[in-house]
Amino acid sequence: MPRPVRRYDRIARINEVVREVLGDELERIDDPRLGLFTVTGVEVSPDLRQANVYYSALIPAQDKAEHEQETAVALREVTPQLQAAIGRQVRMKYTPHLVFREDPAIRTGERVDEILRQLHSEGE
Repeated sequence: MPRPVRRYDRIARINEVVREVLGDELERIDDPRLGLFTVTGVEVSPDLRQANVYYSALIPAQDKAEHEQETAVALREVTPQLQAAIGRQVRMKYTPHLVFREDPAIRTGERVDEILRQLHSEGE
């Protein structure tokens, strides 16, 4: 009896491939501003012309604003290199323009964790 063929949404496959290429390429980039940086997700538009790249960066609390700005500058500087890597490694009609966005789920999780810690300390 033949196994059922799994169908994956084309855009979902492209999102995953682009995320993997970006992750691999960012590991090769030697920029201290991107030290603890993780690509958490990618959403390529249906026309393949733009990709929102969601990321998480471990940033020390004391200089968060300054470090966030440095990360944004570093990402703008390496965007052409990352787009070239996608163009070389992924066969697509277009190489998407990359737009980097901090993953909102990470901040939400941090906020929930902070609230839980406060509730725990108040309960003692």
